[in-house]
Amino acid sequence: MAGIDHWNERYAGEAYLFGEEPNAFLKSQSCRLRPGWSALAVADGEGRNGVWLAEQGLAVTAVEASPVALAKARALAVLRGVTITTVEADLSTWTWPEKAFDCVAAIFIQFAGPELRARVFKGMISALRPGGVLLLQGYRPEQLAYGTGGPRAVENLYTEALLREAFSSLDIIELRSHDSVLQEGTAHVGPSALIDLVAARPI
Repeated sequence: MAGIDHWNERYAGEAYLFGEEPNAFLKSQSCRLRPGWSALAVADGEGRNGVWLAEQGLAVTAVEASPVALAKARALAVLRGVTITTVEADLSTWTWPEKAFDCVAAIFIQFAGPELRARVFKGMISALRPGGVLLLQGYRPEQLAYGTGGPRAVENLYTEALLREAFSSLDIIELRSHDSVLQEGTAHVGPSALIDLVAARPI
């Protein structure tokens, strides 16, 4: 996993590395969200997704390790006229809140290798309230051939079998593999091998 200095350097420019607009998959799930819900945006970077969730009327907590990214997330929230709570934390040591959120959004959090990923996924599940919704998008191993974003380590990428096993305690609503074109800032651009997961914690 890349260290914090690496991420601070990547986020250091004035421009938003992954753009200022929300992830298309997350935006497509707006019908599942309710104003007044609480949401956790995991490894939210410069805030494009957490800010969008706040624009939908959710009370958003954005957790992220890079203070540089979090400063840009707060600036974006001010620009959009919304409020988010930011938490600077290393997910390898962070204590995940229990049953605290109606929605957990995890968009391209594939900095994590298998050991950390297992911890993060477990934390995401525990953070969901009964009936809460998990929204996750990531890259599949086929992304290595595209080379249009994401990690270069195949073990960090997701398959349907991996996600189905990791989130077996949830009710899986949608699990879909697809190839689509991304245009997210300068870091995710072009044809991409994606996988989407929508799941809910049983009531």
